[in-house]
Amino acid sequence: MKKTFKRFCKYIRLKNAPELIEEYKILHSMGAGWPEITEGMKQVGIIDMEIYISGTNLFMIMDTKADFDHEKAMAQLAKLPRQAEWETFVSKYQETNHDATAGEKWRVLERIYKMDKNTNITLKTATLNR
Repeated sequence: MKKTFKRFCKYIRLKNAPELIEEYKILHSMGAGWPEITEGMKQVGIIDMEIYISGTNLFMIMDTKADFDHEKAMAQLAKLPRQAEWETFVSKYQETNHDATAGEKWRVLERIYKMDKNTNITLKTATLNR
């Protein structure tokens, strides 16, 4: 079966300030985001995105077109209208540089486990103690 999309999981940390965290959550509530940002993400090949929060940690699940080139798309996204403005605006909430792009802020996570599937990781140790 041909894979129809790619999935990226990313993280970023928010500043440890409860009032800023609440504001950030409101900014990302349904219908509150800037429409140009969502449209820009769609233009570069992002099909769907979800962001989860635990304390100051944000976790993003980003589904993209199957032929998505992450580096190329993030560079393209950074050049779209209002994207830099949005990144500067939300940087006051994030533990990041205020002029960083989305591609520089959000760190891609490496998958190390998938239930009932191989993870394509070769263990360097012959045996593991259980």
